[in-house]
Amino acid sequence: MTKTKTKKGATALPLNTILNGDCVDAMNALPAESVDLIFADPPYNLQLRGDLHRPDNSQVDAVDDAWDQFASFDAYDLFTRDWLKAAQRLLKPNGAIWVIGSYHNVFRVGAAMQDAGFWILNDVVWRKSNPMPNFRGKRLTNAHETLIWASKGEGAKYTFNYEALKALNEGVQMRSDWVLPICTGHERLKDDKGDKAHPTQKPESLLHRVLLGTTNPGDVVLDPFFGTGTTGAVAKMLGRDFIGIEREVAYREVAEKRLAKVRKFDREALQVTASKRAEPRVPFGQLIERGMLRPGEELFSMNKRFKAKVRADGTLVGGDHRGSIHQVGAALEGAPSCNGWTYWCIKRDGKPISIDVFRQQIRAEMAERPN
Repeated sequence: MTKTKTKKGATALPLNTILNGDCVDAMNALPAESVDLIFADPPYNLQLRGDLHRPDNSQVDAVDDAWDQFASFDAYDLFTRDWLKAAQRLLKPNGAIWVIGSYHNVFRVGAAMQDAGFWILNDVVWRKSNPMPNFRGKRLTNAHETLIWASKGEGAKYTFNYEALKALNEGVQMRSDWVLPICTGHERLKDDKGDKAHPTQKPESLLHRVLLGTTNPGDVVLDPFFGTGTTGAVAKMLGRDFIGIEREVAYREVAEKRLAKVRKFDREALQVTASKRAEPRVPFGQLIERGMLRPGEELFSMNKRFKAKVRADGTLVGGDHRGSIHQVGAALEGAPSCNGWTYWCIKRDGKPISIDVFRQQIRAEMAERPN
């Protein structure tokens, strides 16, 4: 299922593939600035001491695997700095990274991210609607994990599909606290013995929200701690390319079987609500160049209080004010700002028509042009 993406003279990217080996070595072998997003679920370094039992004395299937064990905090910090350095090299200038962790490691990882030059955009609390209880009754029930979302550096651009996340949240701005269930039932992957295939498998709902909100179809998503492939499965469904890195044979085998069953959504279903800021910019002067408006024609404010004359260079004259459609509208209203596109209209056949109608017509034509 491997395919590659290359530029002239560049190393091929092993897209939609699970790479075997150490995450740092594997990342360092990939070409620099080739990845749009990294989702990392690194070892939590839980420092478990002995078995954990429920009140009925049954043993809890906790995380006690070798990959989660480090000799000391210093060893864990060194490991963290190494993989973050590799991640920083791989990200495109407008790329971003998500890291998920628990109270055992997320504060150490967050500091290391800032030291590495990443710029933290948000921390997100994933509040588990069905958390595992604290069986010993000596602490609060650990009901959440923390995600850190960061751009490559201060001032760097990054993808944020604000309107898509708002639509996903029934028209309300998406907050930084996400209430989602942990993996249970049909989503929990099992091995041949019927046991959990991975102790910390993340729910697809979590990755759906991350990838929908911060990537676009065709983007390359890297997961350096791939596990049983939740990131790859959701990326494939959403029309993103993925690269997974996983050194544990058992996890890779489960992930391969899982990914083989995943079908990508059709092209129309992959489209998301776009932010108006992301729409192509259309200068007001283009309406004049295209003959949609003529120099000398009068525009009227929607509230019918003011009028202004169109000039050949795309500026307006209204009373004693000259400038852009936004500047003149603001000056006439005595307001600090004005959206001229929705403020001004023109009469056609005796009916007022918003000048934004002409802008949307041009945008529609731009969208129809072949790439």
